[in-house]
Formats: sequence, structure tokens, C-alpha cells
Amino acid sequence: NSFVIRTNTCGELRSAHVGQEVTLYGWIQYQRQGLFLVLRDFQGLIQVIIPQDEAHSHVKNLLSNAPVESVVRVTGIVSPRPPGQENPKMPTGDIEVKAETAEILNSCKKLPFEIKDFIKKSETLRMQYRYLDLRSFQLQYNLRLRSRVMMKMREYLCNLHGFVDVETPTLFKRTPGGAKEFLVPSREAGKFYSLPQSPQQFKQLLMVGGLDRYFQVARCYRDEGSRPDRQPEFTQIDIEMSFVDKAGIQRLVEGLLQYSWPEERGSISTPFPSMTYEEALADYGTDKPDTRFGMKIVDIGDFLRRSDIQFVQNALSYPHGTVKAICIPQGVRYLKNKNLESLKESAKSQFNQEIVEIICRPDGSLKSLLTRFLGEKQQSELVQALNMQVDDVVLLAAGEQKQVCSALGSLRLESADLLEAAGLVLRDPAAFHFLWVVDFPLFLPKEENPTELESAHHPFTAPHPSDTSLLYSDPTKVRSQHYDLVLNGNEVGGGSIRIHSAEQQRFVLEKVLKEDSEVLSHLLEALEFGAPPHGGIALGLDRLISLIVDAPSIRDVIAFPKSFRGRDLMGNAPDYVTPEELEPYHIQVSWPLEEKEAKKN
Repeated sequence: NSFVIRTNTCGELRSAHVGQEVTLYGWIQYQRQGLFLVLRDFQGLIQVIIPQDEAHSHVKNLLSNAPVESVVRVTGIVSPRPPGQENPKMPTGDIEVKAETAEILNSCKKLPFEIKDFIKKSETLRMQYRYLDLRSFQLQYNLRLRSRVMMKMREYLCNLHGFVDVETPTLFKRTPGGAKEFLVPSREAGKFYSLPQSPQQFKQLLMVGGLDRYFQVARCYRDEGSRPDRQPEFTQIDIEMSFVDKAGIQRLVEGLLQYSWPEERGSISTPFPSMTYEEALADYGTDKPDTRFGMKIVDIGDFLRRSDIQFVQNALSYPHGTVKAICIPQGVRYLKNKNLESLKESAKSQFNQEIVEIICRPDGSLKSLLTRFLGEKQQSELVQALNMQVDDVVLLAAGEQKQVCSALGSLRLESADLLEAAGLVLRDPAAFHFLWVVDFPLFLPKEENPTELESAHHPFTAPHPSDTSLLYSDPTKVRSQHYDLVLNGNEVGGGSIRIHSAEQQRFVLEKVLKEDSEVLSHLLEALEFGAPPHGGIALGLDRLISLIVDAPSIRDVIAFPKSFRGRDLMGNAPDYVTPEELEPYHIQVSWPLEEKEAKKN
């Protein structure tokens, strides 16, 4: 309570304060029939008894008529609650404050919604009145926990490991590849800044500058349009080190998370398990596996190769053909027919993948379109291969390896959601399963033109030391020194060892990616002046905190987030500006016809 005019906070009062006169400041959370009210501040709640005697009639009138959420000052004596009236659910539930004087500092007008966590509010209303939403216990807790975690991270990096906290520019220039960037006009005709999607180039240049260890709580910007649970501006813990390898970065990050992990969320053990990109796709159908539950993808191609099933034989005849399956535990008991149909429809619509189901009956026999092609011995072997139990449901897919794995990986997660909605607990909400995914390909075919390549991570990622020669002969086969950190099926960090040779960096940009290297001439030149080997990582702070507090959206851990469409509904941004304001930037707005008409009217 230093620097402020209160004697105590509402939430800190306990039985030890009985008999003391206190001055409290806060918001009226609740008021009952002029008898008592509940006062709230950032630290908690306290019950305040409204005096009923004539001598304090002014105080009674003031507090009885003050609207909920008005800001008040109350001075009074801390007293024990009468026997039987204690509230064990409140930390301050053994005491109350008997008000002697009070003052309304600011009255509250009619609220657009109640400030209570259990009251459902529309997302739009919450965004529009974000300053009111921030008064809720959950958002207060989320933002304070975020602050604590960030402070511990700073301690670990700066105080314990000699990192230098450096702020890098927000106005820069376009970076080839990666996400779409926001443009900022300048007063030079036709020239624009870009808001950086990450401080990638700057942190590499700091290594060239000899800083050795850099970190920053960095604001980053991506113009990704309407994407669910993404924000156009977000925060990452940005890290770069010289003379380091993948194992060194991994040990640093594991120590950082262990040191900053909130006590109330238990402890996390290190080292984190590791899995290659190929293993992740084969077993989980995704490069960010949720390892809190089983239901791994099982390859049954070799087993079914001997069968007479036509679509299986067709699939296996292709170069990358495969037959794989997942086993849904207790699927018969927990899933309805419409659930199974929706899973099959999902695979068809999203991945153009047909799915065949196999059900294990109570007597151990199988029910499926496939059983007439399989003898009893083969059916028994299939049950064994998939470790099927009574009432399990198997979803089988045949086709091209990547498509089959992606479809089954998606169905694995959808099935888990359906099972949990029906009451089967698969994923412990209190468990935190970290995982490193390594050995990504350095390049991937472009979706819009598969004959061209793009960086799987970004163009500054170094090739795997064993694959360096392939970079010049067959770049599609090159693995990278890129590593992702996954938590409960969500990517929370990504990094790599960087290219520190100007010649190799130029080759990647010009020959492999067909990019104009002139845009990066400053970086290429810097690499020619004795650039040290270096690498780093960026942790997505918003995503990490949202997983720690089990928030439904990253918007719940950001003080003033944007809406789903990237708008600030509270301040109504982005907004129009006048032609006069645009003039110094040599910009004119070309209005779509319907908007021209609307502005005229």
C-alpha cells in the first residue's frame, strides 16, 4: 500500500486485522437491501456493513443508493463476523468492515453487462467495453500471471545468463517469404515501411555486431486477415545466441520455462521429449502432436497387402501409397452413428479422403465392410495389430501417405473432442506435455505451384549439417536445423540455427527460392564481415499464457485484443482519415462503387 492513500487492500484483510481502523478504496460489487455491500479491488472482496443508526444516516444513504460498480472510499473498523455467518469460500470470509465514513468517488451508470465471471457475455460486447471486462476476476488473474511469468523470464535471461535486452525497430522494410506484412506509408512518394512480422533480421545483425546473447519481449505484426484465434499484433519472447547449436537452445528454453513456470500450475520436468517431423506426421498426422492421449496412427499396409480388398491394393500400388488407421477407445459406447458419419464427412470435405469404419462387437468379432474380404485368422491379426478392445471403433484410410496421415490426424483430434463431450476423460486439463519437433524439411513445394519451393520455416534457416551437399543437388531432400516447441498440441515456439555464410544465403535466396536478394543486400553484406555461427528461437507469449491459464482464446490473455476480423471495437479502429491527412503521403483512396454511394448518402 505504499504511495497510495488507502491503508489496506480489500483482499488482504484477515482475522489478524480485527479491531483496526482501515481505509479501503474499490468498486461496489454487490449491495443488499441497504444492510451490507461487497467491496472489490484488484486483490479481492470484503463485506462492508452499512450502519443503521441515526448518527450515520448520511453514510447509510450514500452506500444504499450508490449503483453497483461505483467507486467508493470506506473507512471503518475490522470486526469478526457473527457466529454462523462466516463464508469459507471467501479468503476474507471470517471478517467484515463496519463502515463509519464513506465517499462516492465516481458513480457508475447503467452497465452493458454484469461484471461477473459466470455471466455469459457476447464477444462483441466484451470487446466494445473492454475496460469493464478487465474488471472480471479471470482477466485480472490472467494479466497478472502473464506479468509474473514475463518478469521471471527476464530474471532468468538477463540476471542468470547474461542476455542483453535490446529493442529493435518497428518501422522497417519488406521481408521476402513468410506472412503478409502491414505497410506504413512514408512522405517519400511510392515508398513504404513494413511492420516486422518478427525481429528476425535485427537479431541476426546483433549477433554480427558481437552482442553474443540477445532477447526482447517483441511486438510483432502480421496482416493475416480473418483467422480464428490469431491477432494482427502479438508478443513473442525473442532470443538469439552466438556459437550455439540446437541442443544449446533447447536446454536454454527448457530452463527458462522451468524457472518462470507458475507455482500454482505444478512443476514441469526436463528435458522435454523430442520427435522428428517425419515421426510426428506418421504417428499423429500433424507437426504439432497432442501427446496427452494415445490413439496413434497405425500403419497396417503390410498386413493388408495380402488381402483381396481392391481399394487397398490400388492405394498400395502408388509410390507413396499407404493404409493406416486409428482406434477410438469405447467408440461404440460414447459415439452415436451421426458422430461417425460427421467424422467421415469431415475427412471427405477437408482432405478428399474416404474412411472405412471397423467396430469390435461384444463377442470380439468385427463389423465392417471389410470383413467379407478377411478370413478369421486375418481378422484376429487385425484386432491384434490395432490393439482393439470390445466396443472400440477403428477408422481406416487408404491413399497417398501425407493425405492419409493428415486426415487421420485431424480425425484423431475430432474424435477426442467427441469422446470428452460424451463424458470420457482423455486429456488431463491439468497436464502440460511439452515436445520438441525436429528435422523439418528445409523447403516445401508451394501450394499454388508445386514445381516451385518455399522455406518451411524462413529463408535464413541453415540446412542440417549431414544434408549440406544436397542443398546444391536436390534441395527437396534437405532437412533443416529448425525446431518447434509444442505444448498440448499447440505450437508455442519455433526457431533454428541460421545460415551465417553470405554465399550459402545468397544461393538459397536466388537459386532455390527464386527471390530477389537485393531486398536483403544489407544482411548479405553483414554476413561477409565475419558473422559468427548463431541460432535462436521465438516463444509465442500469448499462446503460452493462454494454455497455462486454460483460456478458450488468446484474446483472454491480452489486455486490448482485436476482434476476429482484426478490428478494435472499443476505439473503432481502423478508421477513415481525410484526404488532407493522406496528402503528405502521396496516397489517394480508390473507393469501391458501393462505398462511394454510401458516402454520398
